[in-house]
Amino acid sequence: MTAKELRELSVSELELKLKELKEELFNLRFQLAINQLENPTRISAVKKDIARVSTVLRQNELQSAEA
Repeated sequence: MTAKELRELSVSELELKLKELKEELFNLRFQLAINQLENPTRISAVKKDIARVSTVLRQNELQSAEA
C-alpha cells in the first residue's frame, strides 16, 4: 500500500489498518519462530507498511493541531 493511498483513508480506517498490520506482524514472527514462514521478506514489508500508516497518522495529527 502506498502513502498516497493511505492519505485518502480516514483516521479511523488508518487506525484499523495499523491494528491489522500489527497483528499480521505478530503472526509472521510466530511463524518464523516455529519455522513455518514461507516468505521471510513479508516481515520487512509489513514493518514498512506499519511505518507508512504511522507516518500518515502523525501527519494528520499535526495538520489538525495547526488548524
